[in-house]
Amino acid sequence: MSGPYIIRGSVSLPEAELMWRFSRSSGPGGQHVNTSDSQVELRFDLARTEALPEVWKARALERLAGRLVDGVVSVRASEHRSQWRNRETAAVRLASLLAEASAPPPKPRRATKIPRGINERRLREKKQRSQTKGGRSGKGWD
Repeated sequence: MSGPYIIRGSVSLPEAELMWRFSRSSGPGGQHVNTSDSQVELRFDLARTEALPEVWKARALERLAGRLVDGVVSVRASEHRSQWRNRETAAVRLASLLAEASAPPPKPRRATKIPRGINERRLREKKQRSQTKGGRSGKGWD
């Protein structure tokens, strides 16, 4: 592994809390495709972890509720032929999933009034376009 996987700031995935499972991948391979366990399933117990701040954990549990099984989030990777690269992919995918799920909600949009000049310009352009298209019809050519 290439080291700790940073979620955001100084918070990272603790290696001790990651549960790995390997199985045969249905993806590309070679002569030894039927003997190597290259597919990776990475599981992380989100409900019981102490690595995340409580606020982040609550946010992530709420946002990932549809993906969780008994508070555990699971990620699979089988794109690569080597188990090592699939491990890297799964860990990065889990870290980005947790970062997105624990991110603070965006600031609410403040409703603003459309400036009068913009509205007038839009109406002027609409009128001009209408006249251009109206001139294309054969009306008044008698």
